[in-house]
Amino acid sequence: MGKNDILEQALHLKANDRFELVEELLKSLDKPDENINKIWEEEANKRVNSYKNGKLETVNEKDFFDYEY
Repeated sequence: MGKNDILEQALHLKANDRFELVEELLKSLDKPDENINKIWEEEANKRVNSYKNGKLETVNEKDFFDYEY
């Protein structure tokens, strides 16, 4: 069965069933990339360590939003 056949059948489903089908299809595309997760974990740890060692300047929320870029 080809893509067009599947689409034709899916379009005959009730709206709720079509919604669930779309959700499942989207979930199947959203696979975590372990390499990217590892890179972000390392970056987060660097930032926390920099903060703890006083090497990272912080800005409070009010100053951040009041700053003119």
